[in-house]
Amino acid sequence: MKYFLIGIILSVIGVLISLIVWGIENAYVITAGIGFLFIGISMVFSGAMVSGDRMRANYATESDDDRRIRNSVTFRSALIGVPNIVVALLIYYFLN
Repeated sequence: MKYFLIGIILSVIGVLISLIVWGIENAYVITAGIGFLFIGISMVFSGAMVSGDRMRANYATESDDDRRIRNSVTFRSALIGVPNIVVALLIYYFLN
């Protein structure tokens, strides 16, 4: 829950900075960028961007602790990114 709250706080800060820099028309830009950044981090750490043989090799060579850490980083970065994407989509939908 802590990381979801961090994502909400980052989305509010992103909206405020976008309002200051670009105005109400582009209030979603920084928030969407933050969201896509954290979703990208989540994809990289989950191993979703590698081929099947590379994923098999990664699973074969990592320990249980490494896998647990990798999965927690994936989940936490996704929890930070999702509220940013949702806020950006809502702002874009209601303003355009």
